[in-house]
Amino acid sequence: MTQPPSPLGSVDKALLTLDALARAGAGGVALADLAAEVGANKSTLHRTLAALRHRGYADQRPDGAYTLGAAVLSLGAAYLAEDNLPGLLRPALEALRDEVDELVHLGTLAGQEVVYLDKVEPQRPLRVWSAVGRRIPVATTALGRALLAAAPAGDAAPDPTPDATLRAALAAARDRGYATETEENEPGIACVAVALLRAGRPVAAVSITAPVERMTGAARDERVAALRELLPRVLPTGLTVPAPST
Repeated sequence: MTQPPSPLGSVDKALLTLDALARAGAGGVALADLAAEVGANKSTLHRTLAALRHRGYADQRPDGAYTLGAAVLSLGAAYLAEDNLPGLLRPALEALRDEVDELVHLGTLAGQEVVYLDKVEPQRPLRVWSAVGRRIPVATTALGRALLAAAPAGDAAPDPTPDATLRAALAAARDRGYATETEENEPGIACVAVALLRAGRPVAAVSITAPVERMTGAARDERVAALRELLPRVLPTGLTVPAPST
């Protein structure tokens, strides 16, 4: 289908310019090539770039090539800020809940704990003590393990007790692309979780929580598949889940 024209052409050209600069990367792009890509004449585009440079959204290298400016970083940070994540990710959490009819949590790191940012209840009853704002130890939760396992090597991370159980859990999470926890926080309850990555770094994690009997065999495989296959399709642009390392 043909996309309808933008309501305001000058703004549309500025946005297309930002997209083109993002694709060009650190090497930048010459004015003539950029004009051809976005469909603007060079004099008009030069004025657009001057405005973008004035606000820090574009920059110019010594050789004359144009690149993205540092101001775009603040937009990405605000978009995925902790207080924006629940609203941003609620449709994805609901889609995951609808797929498996289980309790779904969204959490992020807070020092050596994980804090629940949001939860979506299933249709069927499930007695689990959780609440938005609740903090739980990072080392014994699927959410926390998923976040720790997804952190790039060398990143400063919370320092939970480095016991053999945790090391094994993190190694398994890296291999599989998801983390697990079984009855370590509540009897009869198990969780599976994946980290949500932006530019290769975890910003949050999503978990499915269910009774242990629904977290074994084929039933567990279905819940893991929902995290690994369905969730990435419904996440906002810019967020991904880790790929298995093996």
